[in-house]
Formats: sequence, structure tokens, C-alpha cells
Amino acid sequence: MYYLNPYRGTNLLQNFDHLFDNMEQRFSGSTGSFHTDISGNGKEYLLEADLPGVKKEDLQIDLNDGYLTIRAERHSDFEEKDKAGNYVRCERSYGSFSRSFETAGIDADHITAKFDSGVLTLHMPKLEQTQPSGRRLEIE
Repeated sequence: MYYLNPYRGTNLLQNFDHLFDNMEQRFSGSTGSFHTDISGNGKEYLLEADLPGVKKEDLQIDLNDGYLTIRAERHSDFEEKDKAGNYVRCERSYGSFSRSFETAGIDADHITAKFDSGVLTLHMPKLEQTQPSGRRLEIE
């Protein structure tokens, strides 16, 4: 006997595209990145990045070729205990994480950074846009 399955209108190729999404998270339990919020007002952008478990000395911020790159490393302190069998389950992630952001329209010379309680805060002032001055052209 044949079984009838209802037609759901799904496209197999469309579902296949998402097959490998979040693969790293599925295998390692880690996103390989960190979450950020970026807000802006008339004078500056404010970037806040959540970096729980990261120490200030394991954090690097670089400005190169129009990009701001934040690198962080979270170390594992439980490897020895894990080998001794003291853990039933370990879910805390460790490793290196990085994100890059384009700095077009930002005054890169005046960016300030603060790290407090696992949150990195960057104040990034916007470049002042100068209006072209008007002038009359001489006709030859």
C-alpha cells in the first residue's frame, strides 16, 4: 500500500543551503565569535561586545586598512580535572574568537576602549563631514 504524505511546499535545495549553518556550534558547543551591539547618535557609535570569561590581558583590538578587529582568547582551567574524571559534563567553551568591523566614517584616531565585567565598550566618534565651500569658477 502507498502512503500519502501531505505536500508542504518546501524546497529541498532551500533546506540543503542551511544544512551546514552553525556546524561549528553543533560540534564544539561554541559559536567561535561573540555578540555585539552597535548603537549610534549624531556624534559617535557605541560598540558593546559581550566577552564573559575573558581577561583584559587576553584581549586585543587592532586598526588596520580601514577595519577594526577585536580578538579575544578564553583559556580552559578544567582540562586537568576532566582527565581525573571529576566532571560529569563540561559546557564552558574556550578558544580564540575574533570579529572585524569596517571603520569608514569613523575617526579612528579618537576611538576609546573600556573593559569591565566581561563587556568591552568602544566609543567611536564619527568623522565630521565638511561641506564643500562654494566658489565661482573663472571662465577663460
